[in-house]
Amino acid sequence: MDDLHPLLFELGLEELPPKALPALRDALREDCVRRLQEAGIVPSGVQAFATPRRLAVLLDGIPARQPDQSETRRGPAVAAAFDATGTPTRAAEGFARSCGVTVDALAREHTDKGEYLVHHERRAGAALEALLPAIFAASLAALPTPKRMRWGAGEAEFVRPVHWLVVLHGARVIEMELLGLHSGRTTRGHRFHCPQALEVTQARDYAETLERGMVLAAFETRRAAIRAQIQTQAAANGDRALIDEALLDEVTALVEWPVALTGGFDSRFLEVPQEALISTMQDNQKYFPLVDAAGRMVPRFIVISNIQSQEPEAVRGGNERVLRPRFADAEFFWEQDRKQRLDSRRDWLETVVFERRLGTLADKSERLARLMENLAGPMGLDPAMARRAALLCKCDLGTRMVFEFPELQGTMARYYALHDGEPEALALALEQQYWPRHAGAELPEAPLAQALALVDRLDTLTGIFAIGKEPTGARDPFALRRAALGLLRILVEREQPLALTPLLEAAAAGVAERVPEATAAIPRVRAYILERLRGYLLDQGIAPEVFEAVAAVDPDRPLDFVQRVRAVQQFRQRPEAEALAGANKRIQNLLRRADTERGAAVVPERLEVPAEQFLFEALASIEPRVDAAVQRGDYVGALEDLAGLRAPVDAFFTDVMVMVDDAALRSNRLALLERLAARFDAVADISRLATG
Repeated sequence: MDDLHPLLFELGLEELPPKALPALRDALREDCVRRLQEAGIVPSGVQAFATPRRLAVLLDGIPARQPDQSETRRGPAVAAAFDATGTPTRAAEGFARSCGVTVDALAREHTDKGEYLVHHERRAGAALEALLPAIFAASLAALPTPKRMRWGAGEAEFVRPVHWLVVLHGARVIEMELLGLHSGRTTRGHRFHCPQALEVTQARDYAETLERGMVLAAFETRRAAIRAQIQTQAAANGDRALIDEALLDEVTALVEWPVALTGGFDSRFLEVPQEALISTMQDNQKYFPLVDAAGRMVPRFIVISNIQSQEPEAVRGGNERVLRPRFADAEFFWEQDRKQRLDSRRDWLETVVFERRLGTLADKSERLARLMENLAGPMGLDPAMARRAALLCKCDLGTRMVFEFPELQGTMARYYALHDGEPEALALALEQQYWPRHAGAELPEAPLAQALALVDRLDTLTGIFAIGKEPTGARDPFALRRAALGLLRILVEREQPLALTPLLEAAAAGVAERVPEATAAIPRVRAYILERLRGYLLDQGIAPEVFEAVAAVDPDRPLDFVQRVRAVQQFRQRPEAEALAGANKRIQNLLRRADTERGAAVVPERLEVPAEQFLFEALASIEPRVDAAVQRGDYVGALEDLAGLRAPVDAFFTDVMVMVDDAALRSNRLALLERLAARFDAVADISRLATG
């Protein structure tokens, strides 16, 4: 169609919050597309743009006006619309008036409920000038901006003051007023390099026009350019850049024309733990640290400037001067903290409240020490070292370095413990107690570190549930979701065969010294953890019914639970699975109906029908293998053997009547089915897999 052209919408404003920029861009794109589609306009393509000073969308294949709209209104049934003589009733006349036509102009429509009067109306589609103001206003109002502001004397509100508005359909300006601005074709280039107005002649030329004004409008283009510049600068000195993806996003949202520069600092600062230097550079200065081939920091960094300076040395020098006092502070903290042993800070823990009812950090450390002693045997730990790790695990929170850089908790504990002469395994455990720090992050490595990470999460989960502060909705101030998922990942991915209930009982026993109702919270904590396990497995592609099949038999060891789930998921792909699942569902129903007759042993002499004898013999032949496989955790092998029962099970339900009048015969057949169900239930309740 000749009237199909790109549609450009750009809102220019003061610098947007950098961490919110990608979300604002995506929300504007999705909402504009959705509202246009609701109006019958389907873009053939869409691009979203975002810089610190603008949000924009470019939608391809947009017609000059909305397609004509058809609407069908249903009125009264024909039987109620006319009397016996065929004269229209008041119902028919009223419906016709509401449609603006006479009764004769109404059509009839046959439905499965009878024949009805209907009115078909066709309305001409609205022009873009009529449609777009409401669409764009609604999309801007729906953006995820919790705090909005006013500026000047107007009543408009937005996340930042707005300064220009561009709305083009092809080369034509779509006239509208939004947020106190009148639309046009004038945009702005780089604040310093191209402050003059830029005319966008055609909507499709938007990105190229801005690039002439030294603005890379597309977020992804800027991000890729920054990454490439960083890597080029690093390689020039034989270095490797540490590119944190979240920092890369943030820096991309801070600049419109990125220019990478390499700066340097005094090599004496390399005596400070590099994690502290990296944290300072990334979090405070938004710099990219550099390391050598061995991963050791070098006295250089890369900064992304928003200007193409004619005096790059001045820009470089300014960034170096800003970094120097921050490094000097870190150096001072490092030197001062080492003057005091880590274990001497245990007194400080008594002054810091973990939670009012749960006591201080010293109280928590004592609870962790007892839990570590309990885990020493099952996890093969030295009890004395396990207890000491727990007593030291929160001491670094009292150091100056961690006070200044909270994200270094645990990391600095490792450095200070090694400085004090503690065993390396203990020092590593102090750091890795916080692993995984986020979803998908690295897990604790050695058993001592795994144990410390487990007991810390167990104590927190049990304690917070005991005082009734478990998460509700989106609120999770104690990060219990992360704690539960981390606990599960350690148990499952590090293959620790520990049962959940005894762990929670031990944790609750410690908490109960301060909160007597802690033991009563165990079922709630366990259910909460299992719900996290459900999400963990569903995220890996496990079907909900597979999880429910295993949950029905309630294994207490998360590792065992996951092994069963994976076996059932594999079993479900077998051709016998559906038939056996259906048979098990039928068995469960029969056993529920005959609950008072359960628990009897099978009497072989009472097996009269060949099909029930066939099932009994087949079951008896595989039972030892199935039981042995379940005992050693080979659930795949157990289900493979059970899959071989499909033929005798099918024959049984074809040839055998279970609920016969003869009580002895009925009881014997139920006992056979109960014995069969018990073999399956040793792995999972596969009746949950039945689709019928």
